[in-house]
This record gives sequence, structure tokens and C-alpha cells, in this order.
Amino acid sequence: MTARSAQGADRAQYLANRLNAGSLLRSAQSADRAQHLANRLNAGSLILIAALVLSMAGAAAAQFGGGFGFGPRFVPARFPDADTFGHGFVFCRGVFRSDRREAGGTGWSTDYPDAELNFSIRLSELTKTRINRGADGKPVHATVRLTDDALFKCPYLHMEDVGTMALSDEEVLKLREYLLKGGFLWVDDYWGEYAWDQWVEQIARVLPPADFPIADLPLEHPIWHSQFQLKELPQIPAIQQWRRLSYDTSERGEESRIPHFRGIADPSGRVFVVMTHNTDISDAWEREGEDPRYFYQFSPRGYGVGIDVMLYAMTH
Repeated sequence: MTARSAQGADRAQYLANRLNAGSLLRSAQSADRAQHLANRLNAGSLILIAALVLSMAGAAAAQFGGGFGFGPRFVPARFPDADTFGHGFVFCRGVFRSDRREAGGTGWSTDYPDAELNFSIRLSELTKTRINRGADGKPVHATVRLTDDALFKCPYLHMEDVGTMALSDEEVLKLREYLLKGGFLWVDDYWGEYAWDQWVEQIARVLPPADFPIADLPLEHPIWHSQFQLKELPQIPAIQQWRRLSYDTSERGEESRIPHFRGIADPSGRVFVVMTHNTDISDAWEREGEDPRYFYQFSPRGYGVGIDVMLYAMTH
């Protein structure tokens, strides 16, 4: 085993231990990190995870300091084609236009593509979910325009930096249709009051608040307990913020001191829009291989939230 693969193995086993999954992982390159995640979140449940046979390309995404998950920014969008769907889980990211810039954000591409690559790998390790992999062994992911018919092939849609969003009328109609036909949207990594107000303004155009009010998701809601028994929404800063001020997780000072876990439900009570405000859950996935200190402090809880939300989305 190479030094890089050994590092990946340690992190995977660590993740599984922290989440307390009690599972047997057979992949040398990922077992230690996944085991740590499972114990860290103290789920108190047993998870049967299929034997993992990951290619070296897949393992490289989960190494400290290298691999395809941690390359340069400005990676081109990956729009779906005829072979994208129908072969396992595909992480879909929504593409939208921003009308302004937020510190630390890059609009729709914030945390792209490393967040989806690493999350897909961990989802396959810590649950029984089968993910779609390309010929190179990497997880298949998709960037989807909100006006594209491919949107309706995505059971789950992820968006970040939505405090800068400016939807067109056509995008509003298509996103509403997607959600009311059974789709699920999670928005993450937008901080402070201005970003919150802009997001609320945009989602109100999609789902009128008189019929679809935003509400806090209390700890007794099933979404907190889909697999791991979460007790709070962690406030996770971007790694750049953490490197500057490791003692302070709030990116906008007192204005963003408290993270919020909110949602919108359909008339039957099914939550179909989830909002994690004043936290960057996705960075815990994206940056898991860049610094072991950041990984140990934030990634277990970040993956716990992600997997609970994802499993809720896929089963409700």
C-alpha cells in the first residue's frame, strides 16, 4: 500500500468509528476514515455496508494533500448526457446566475466539484447506496440547469451560495414544477442576514410563503435521525476562515453566530426543501483531504448531516 492509500485508509476507518456504525469495511484505502465517521456521530445503530472495492482513482479522492478531489478551481460544468442516469446515485448540482458576489463564494460552483465527489464516495461507504461510477472509477456527478429536462431525473438537487441567486422567470417555473413533482432541494453555505434575505426572496417566487412557509426543523423531526442520531447542526466554516481564525467558526461575526436548520414542507408534511444557513456543511466534504486537523474537527459531523439529509430525501 502506498503512503497516500494508507492515509485514505486511516481517514475512512476514523469516519466510520466516529459515526458508530459498527460495520465491517473491507476496502483498505477507505476503511479507517469511514469507521471514524461512524463512531464520531454516535449513531447507536448498526449499518450493513457492502464490501467496498474502490479503484485507485476513487481512493485518490480521499487522501490528505492530493487526488482528483483536490485539484484546481474553475473545473468546467459537467452537464448530463444519455449515460449519466440509471446506473446508481448521481449527485446533482443546480446551476444558477448570481447578481452579486459574497466573500468566499463563487456562486453555483462553490465547493464544486470536490464536495460531490467526496460525498458520493462516503455515501457508498457508510450506507448501502450504490453510486454511479465512470469508467475511471470516479463517482459520476452532474451540473444541471434549472431549465433543463434532466432536472427531473435528479431525486436530489444541491445548491450553494444561494444568497447571491437571481432566478429567471423560466427557472422559477421549472424549479417549482420539479419540487411539486417530488424533487428535493438542499441549499447550503450562505451566511448572514443579507444572503438570507436574498434567498428567501428567490424561493418565495418558487414556493409562495402563504402556502409553503419556511420553518425550523426541530430535533424530533425524522430528518435528524435518518441514520445517525444528530443532536445539533454544526457550524462549519470554510477552511480558509478556519485557517485564519481557528477559534471562531462564524464567517460573519455576530451576524452569523447561530447556524439554522430550516425547511419547507409540501401539503402532506414531507420536507422537500432543506436550508443550512450560517454553516458550510459542504466544505467538510470538499476539504476532507487538505488538512487532517480540519478533517478530524469537522468532517465527521458534516458527513453525518449530509447522509441524514440525503437518506431522508431518497426515502420520503
